[in-house]
Amino acid sequence: MPETPHDNPETPPVTPHVGQSLGRRLVLTTLVFCVLFILLSATVRTFSAWNSNQEDMTNELQLIDQVFRGTLSKAIWEMDRDALHTQLDSVSQVAIVGLVELHILKPGRDPEVFQRARPDIPTSSGKAPTLQRVLTYTPYPGGEETVGELRLVGNESLLWRQLISDVTGIVFTQVLQSLLLAGLIMWTFNRSVTVHVRHIANHLSQLSPLNLHRALQLQRSGRHQDELSLLERGVNGLQDKLSGYLERQHMAEQNLAAHRDRLAELVEERTTELRAANELLRELNRRDPLTGIANRRHFDEVKDIELRRAQRRDQALSVLMCDVDHFKLYNDNYGHSAGDQCLQQIAQLLTQVFCRAGDLVARLGGEEFAVLLPGLNAEQAQHATQRLHRLLEQQQITHAYSPVAPYVTLSIGVAQLGAVPDDFEALLQRADAALYRAKHQGRNRTIHT
Repeated sequence: MPETPHDNPETPPVTPHVGQSLGRRLVLTTLVFCVLFILLSATVRTFSAWNSNQEDMTNELQLIDQVFRGTLSKAIWEMDRDALHTQLDSVSQVAIVGLVELHILKPGRDPEVFQRARPDIPTSSGKAPTLQRVLTYTPYPGGEETVGELRLVGNESLLWRQLISDVTGIVFTQVLQSLLLAGLIMWTFNRSVTVHVRHIANHLSQLSPLNLHRALQLQRSGRHQDELSLLERGVNGLQDKLSGYLERQHMAEQNLAAHRDRLAELVEERTTELRAANELLRELNRRDPLTGIANRRHFDEVKDIELRRAQRRDQALSVLMCDVDHFKLYNDNYGHSAGDQCLQQIAQLLTQVFCRAGDLVARLGGEEFAVLLPGLNAEQAQHATQRLHRLLEQQQITHAYSPVAPYVTLSIGVAQLGAVPDDFEALLQRADAALYRAKHQGRNRTIHT
């Protein structure tokens, strides 16, 4: 009786040597990447943050020295102790200053020493920057006299708080990077294992007597000899005796479906990213980048809508035009950085006062602000501006160069929607004219049309 192939089983193939396993290679790659990246990134960024904070504090101490050096020298020369103590108290109240030490030089006697230290700061370890300056006074041209020495020590507690904040940011970054690393691992595992396992599963699910002779082809480099290589050779050994023309057709359909699915995913991802970017761009176009409040563009979008609503419902509508008094002098003497901080404080105060639903505070440009107050009549608007003036006086943003007051003040013009219908530009012009009158009547006041 002739022998059939089933009577003669094939000799099992010799199992080839398996190199480094896929799981071990993946673990080693992850561990090396995490250790190197965390050590290098945490060290460099923490060191850089500390140096940057020290440099910023030194620059601010130099600015304080420039601001107070002249007045301190004059107070020492004129022996004005009240002014001297006031200046020292002012310097010690600055957040970045931990210790103020003033030596008044007296010929033939020991120098008189004044100190101001913040009570909430522990003993300094010497890591905060220190600025020491000689104070001179020129009572007459060519007669420069040394009157004392000023020593400013930075707020070390503030430095440590800033460093803790920076380290927190670094930790957050590391967490984010770890998530990205997890994504990298998933992506690597998907490309190295999951894709091929799914490929094999799909291939086996389609097995039939008509398609089994087509060899399994994994799309991977032949250099890797691992478990997938063993699986591939095992499947191909089972399919050698069977026909595979239908399997080739099936694989072509599977590849086309995979590409189509991937293309749909890419289109969806790009669409989502574009939608998010457009939303962010629209929001940025409506906000003032310095103060965070509405900008001129947003104000122009809202003003006509509120005007038509007020006219349609026969409601009150008030418009305020606000201008920071002598802001150019503030910028020229305190610097543009301090000027930016001043505008931010003004914007915060405006949003604190005008916080009803529907109120809109906008920065039109420079030191000019506008406030749109739907439903507010003249009396209510007057009460609101009086509260604004009081809060601004309480906040005491120092402006020693203003002829109006020793702190930053506002001139405000107010206009209300009248019985005769206005367009918004006419209403805004009336508010601007009231602002002009407020400036010419001495500033730091509100004028109503």
